[in-house]
Amino acid sequence: MEAEFVIVGAGSAGCAMAYRLAEAGRRVIVIEHGGSDAGPFIQMPAALSYPMNMPRYDWGYKSEPEPHLNNRELVCPRGKVIGGSSSINGMVYVRGHAKDFDHWEESGAQGWGYADVLPYYKRMETWHENGHGGDAAWRGKDGPLHVSRGPRANPLFDAFVQAGSQAGYQMTEDYNGEKQEGFGPMEQTVWNGRRWSAANAYLRPAQKTGNVTLIRALAQRVVIEEGRAVGVEVKRGKAVEVIRAQREVVLAASSINSPKLLMLSGIGPAAHLAEHGIDVVADRPGVGQNLQDHLELYIQMASSQPITLYKHWNLLSKAVIGAQWLFTKTGMGASNQFESAAFIRSKPGVDYPDIQYHFLPIAVRYDGQAAAEGHGFQAHTGPMRSKSRGDITLRSADPAEAPKIRFNYMSHPDDWEEFRTCIRLTREIFGQEAFKPFVKHEIQPGAALQSDAELDSFIAEHAESAYHPCGTCRMGAADDRNAVVDPQARVIGVEGLRVADSSIFPRITNGNLNAPSIMVGEKVSDLLLGRDPLPRANEEPWMHPNWQVAQR
Repeated sequence: MEAEFVIVGAGSAGCAMAYRLAEAGRRVIVIEHGGSDAGPFIQMPAALSYPMNMPRYDWGYKSEPEPHLNNRELVCPRGKVIGGSSSINGMVYVRGHAKDFDHWEESGAQGWGYADVLPYYKRMETWHENGHGGDAAWRGKDGPLHVSRGPRANPLFDAFVQAGSQAGYQMTEDYNGEKQEGFGPMEQTVWNGRRWSAANAYLRPAQKTGNVTLIRALAQRVVIEEGRAVGVEVKRGKAVEVIRAQREVVLAASSINSPKLLMLSGIGPAAHLAEHGIDVVADRPGVGQNLQDHLELYIQMASSQPITLYKHWNLLSKAVIGAQWLFTKTGMGASNQFESAAFIRSKPGVDYPDIQYHFLPIAVRYDGQAAAEGHGFQAHTGPMRSKSRGDITLRSADPAEAPKIRFNYMSHPDDWEEFRTCIRLTREIFGQEAFKPFVKHEIQPGAALQSDAELDSFIAEHAESAYHPCGTCRMGAADDRNAVVDPQARVIGVEGLRVADSSIFPRITNGNLNAPSIMVGEKVSDLLLGRDPLPRANEEPWMHPNWQVAQR
């Protein structure tokens, strides 16, 4: 089999590229190891905790024991399904802050500053404010990806935003518009009551053109002849075959699997490849390095009123919600329940937000496995720009074996101070007048834990990944020895091969990573087509006028 372009991975960026290439009349083969995304567990927004815990949909990766987190092995869900991680994620939509992308450009990713990427965000979106205000001029009107807001009917969503105001923080009607900093409504990739994944937004319309062929197979390595990628070796059932690319191969297999595939193909740190008996095609020491993620804590409060989602934490209520959603695509099942958010700065002298909040009107683990003591609510919070770095390495040369994932969470001393700050600032927010009618007591960490040492012990035991791995095929200048791809997303040292997913991020962006991952697919599709990039934007983002001297 062959096509002009072969894309590995039907995830966030892969689906976006398939759509744009097909729209331009190019023939594309997309290789995806996972199967169908049909069924309520994926398509119903409120069921989000299920698919990320199902081997059918998830690669099932775990980190190596994390030495700074009591040697815990943390789960690292990655979508093994049509739509990739956009089919199993929390559906939270965050573009990232303007300064994130300006940092990318400053670190060697020329053409990826905020003025360059904002037009792609607009192109990919159809935005719905759902009666909650926002910045229409900054948002897209006719893109494939529908972005909406939940109903925000529960009074706790408003209490969270009001508490932020009472504590002296900024308000924002649209953290994806001019002003990220502040408290306001959260956005979700939900449309007409369904998860609006990259598969629903991009892949299905692309397939309807007749230009896209989707193949279910395990990609084993990129086939490279005379320094050029010419195809991908895959395993389908027991048969091994090569799917050939007339023009280019693009890896969009995630920040875990893209570096793994590069290394299996002979592209990576030469000594590490030699350990596994892999012939070196291109010695790129940066492959698998620079691994980053967001860690978060769940700060939980017991509720004095029975208004939280806990009242639905039983089989009968779940069945009723499920049935309503199944037949009408409305009701509680039609939202991810993350409907209020905040981005704040941790201290004076920090120029843009470095703490994120997701507010949830139930006290429960992200995986949905355990609800805390009856009625409660929680804020997910953590620092946005940890200085810790980890790596992805091969466990063996067997393509079927999972790689070693070492995040090195909390390995930088600043991480501890930043997390303690998150806890203390959150306690202050929950202590505001707006929460007085609702707060009974603090469940987690618990009011007894106050000293630095007590909080550090809590962090080590309870910090969880927000599931935002990135950075392992870092984009940078072509002469940067540790960069893996150049600003055109081309793998340095190999012709006809690109990487386009969250692995190319030079540094992690503010917030959830689905939106910037799709944006990468959108932007790289223009590069693949040889098109000029979209004209740079002129909009100037809001910055706190007193950031040098004020924390809020």
